[in-house]
Amino acid sequence: MKYKNLGRTDISVSQICLGTMTWGTQNSEAEAHEQMDYALHKGVNFFDTAEMYPTTPVGAETQGLTEKYIGTWFEKTGKRRDVVLATKVAGPGRDYLRGGQGADAANIRAAIDSSLKRLKTDYIDLYQVHWPNRGHFHFRQNWRYNPFTQDREKAVANIAEILETMGELVKAGKIRAIGLSNETTWGIQKYLTIAEQRGLPRVATTQNEYNLLYRHFDLDLAELSHYEDVGLLAYSPLAGGILSGKYVGGARPAGSLGSINTDIGGRLQPLQEPPVKAYLEIAAKYHLDPAKLALAYCLTKPFMTSVIIGATSMAQLETDIASAYVTLPEEAIAEIEKVHRLYPMPM
Repeated sequence: MKYKNLGRTDISVSQICLGTMTWGTQNSEAEAHEQMDYALHKGVNFFDTAEMYPTTPVGAETQGLTEKYIGTWFEKTGKRRDVVLATKVAGPGRDYLRGGQGADAANIRAAIDSSLKRLKTDYIDLYQVHWPNRGHFHFRQNWRYNPFTQDREKAVANIAEILETMGELVKAGKIRAIGLSNETTWGIQKYLTIAEQRGLPRVATTQNEYNLLYRHFDLDLAELSHYEDVGLLAYSPLAGGILSGKYVGGARPAGSLGSINTDIGGRLQPLQEPPVKAYLEIAAKYHLDPAKLALAYCLTKPFMTSVIIGATSMAQLETDIASAYVTLPEEAIAEIEKVHRLYPMPM
């Protein structure tokens, strides 16, 4: 297993991160504990969660269960110091999370104290803003994205307030580093600029979607990552399981994400099937599991700090972690790039 630092911090994380959003709905507490045991044994020292998890489906009744399961595992094993733990404060729109107000000083303080209690720890290694308070193009909102209706002064003031609050929490020992999620190039740079001007904590990472079917980060975000040392934590590297091939031809395996979330957040629709079949053919040609091909490709990107995997079975988890030891032939990468040119944005 290879390791990288989170941004310009000295916090070293495995190139595979254990995602947790199925724990509490698709996975039981015992299964969550088994996944954490196995991942840590295999060199995965980085776990990512959020106050709103689980998300399959998301709801007020299950909110916080994922963090609780991690907390009971820490309590049972005593291995908190062996793990780099990331969690998130929700953005606006979830009424059951403090009225859906999003991230500001009061909500961040309330959210982190609740998370710390559930996680049975007194600090978070990487605390992230799950999505911006202002509008953004993530979660398939790119098709109707319109930043021209946004209030710049309000957006900048909110970013400054978030950074000031995070700075207070760093000084209090509750946070070691800060990160963003579902952010834009302008948003990340504004955080960096304000932090530098005011001596506040510097953003270490951004957690955005990245996979063979959605490669927006290859462009201006990659440039920002290079010049400013803000690494990517890639979520949905298998496009919600689509790149494993299990949904080809309209299949909906029982218990899968696609059987719960009918379109997998807008990903599962006809345009994605031709490139998925092409990637499956490449995987077969090079005798690779399709999931390993997709994850190993993500790991070739220079901006990648860690790839966040999610599994509902131990077999899936074993396959995903094993992708860290796959080296794609140059010929396979070239074939992947040809498919991408044909289908640059299929979902």
